[in-house]
Amino acid sequence: MTFAPDYPFDGEPSPSETREVASGVWWIRMPLPFKLNHINLWMLADGDGWTLVDTGVLSDDIKKCWVDIEKKHDFSNRPVKRLICTHYHPDHMGLAAWLCERYGVELTTTLGEWTTARLYCLETEESKTGQMMPFFRKAGFSEEQMALVVPRTSHYASVAGMPPHTFNRIKGGDVIEIDGQGWEVMITEGHAVEQACLYCADKKVLISADQILPRITPNVSLQAQEPDADPLKLFLDSLVQFYALPVDTLVLPSHDWPFRGLLERLDHMVRHHEERLAVTLAACANPASGIDVLNKMFTRKLDDHQIFFAIGEALAHLNRLMHQGRISRSLSPEGIYLYKAKERNEKAA
Repeated sequence: MTFAPDYPFDGEPSPSETREVASGVWWIRMPLPFKLNHINLWMLADGDGWTLVDTGVLSDDIKKCWVDIEKKHDFSNRPVKRLICTHYHPDHMGLAAWLCERYGVELTTTLGEWTTARLYCLETEESKTGQMMPFFRKAGFSEEQMALVVPRTSHYASVAGMPPHTFNRIKGGDVIEIDGQGWEVMITEGHAVEQACLYCADKKVLISADQILPRITPNVSLQAQEPDADPLKLFLDSLVQFYALPVDTLVLPSHDWPFRGLLERLDHMVRHHEERLAVTLAACANPASGIDVLNKMFTRKLDDHQIFFAIGEALAHLNRLMHQGRISRSLSPEGIYLYKAKERNEKAA
């Protein structure tokens, strides 16, 4: 079953441009150097100033976009009051330190996201390699694929600056007052550590970050530092809270276009992962590695960047099935994890 988003706006703003999508809510769209080639950022009118939501990646081109926006919206007379980052990923927090220093504001984010960003910037290549090499080897990476792991250890720092040394902490259920209206913090897990979505009941507007996108599902990956976790359960559990929002909520996602159809989209995302779990389970009819399952889940050719998202997603689905008691895992003589669907009587036991 497909989902057809209701897009209330035609087209999107070009870089350095803005577009008002709700009263006092402005849409900014900046380029990314990835296959997913853009991110949506948000600028909220806040009395005599502005609150910014997310930053774009660390690059001179993105800094120039911000300078252009600064001039067009006269930040010198209507200054930035606050920067909120929804989560630590480089397209969302990569320029946090630069923006905070430029506008003299403190970063607002969750403890989990600030800590993770700091860790990724401070952790040594030796430490990262020590985590990642055995993780991907057990997943069944070939020698050619293993050669991609070490360069991957420096990827985050190449597109994200060190976040500010201090920050204002937000938690689930907090209400941030912006321009006299409350924006409730709704915490989600699975895609990131403690991602913050923001909902304004007065406007019926949800800034959904990467949690809810209109056409693609956000990456839910198993991480090398927590190899027995169940991130897919965390992600699906995090979706439940959004069913309480009005059916006509305007959703402002970090990718694609603003849309309506929230509740239908939530159902569609849940079904998508149910279908992915079924594919994963079928792939384990005979003992299968993480790479074997990846090749069943993703039939298109993946580039050197996408392969890491894909294996993380495959392993997240495998771990969900393991936590449900539907598959078993064993270590082969070659040091590769093999996953096998359980027989009915094994599940009962």
